[in-house]
Amino acid sequence: MKEDTSRRAEEQQPIAEKADAASREREEMQTSYDELKSAYDDLNDRYLRLAADFENYRKRMASERENLTRLAIEDLAVELLEVVDNFERAEKAEAGGLGEGMQQIQKLLMGILERHGIKPIECLNRPFDPECQEAIACVPSEAEEGSVIEEVVRGYCMQDKVIRCAKVVVSKGKEE
Repeated sequence: MKEDTSRRAEEQQPIAEKADAASREREEMQTSYDELKSAYDDLNDRYLRLAADFENYRKRMASERENLTRLAIEDLAVELLEVVDNFERAEKAEAGGLGEGMQQIQKLLMGILERHGIKPIECLNRPFDPECQEAIACVPSEAEEGSVIEEVVRGYCMQDKVIRCAKVVVSKGKEE
């Protein structure tokens, strides 16, 4: 019987060693898996952050590009408005065929400005608005007090932003 017990012990010893080796191998594989999963999660997190950063950069660049374009058009418009003013002054001074030609040029120039979102501010016979008008004189007249009676220099806005205030004469009302 002793031989039987010792023989069983000898047979169980390699099985126990194999089980220990398999257990160590499983632990090593689990450790390797955990390390790989951690590295994957880290890389995936970095990728998602980079993708979000790039999307924010793209939106910011598009917004800046749009602002630069708008400012460039605004600068051009301010320069062109001087030409429009000169045409309006010459139209009042000259008579005959020259006036017709100048009207055509003015219509063309105004069409260009309107295509770029630049429109004149209507202010004649309306209440004075300090946000888009600059009063250069205040005179007595038959018109209601505080209304614009003469437009000396036309004002312009570009897409709801005033780029040049109108210079106007405002009524004081009837003088007694």
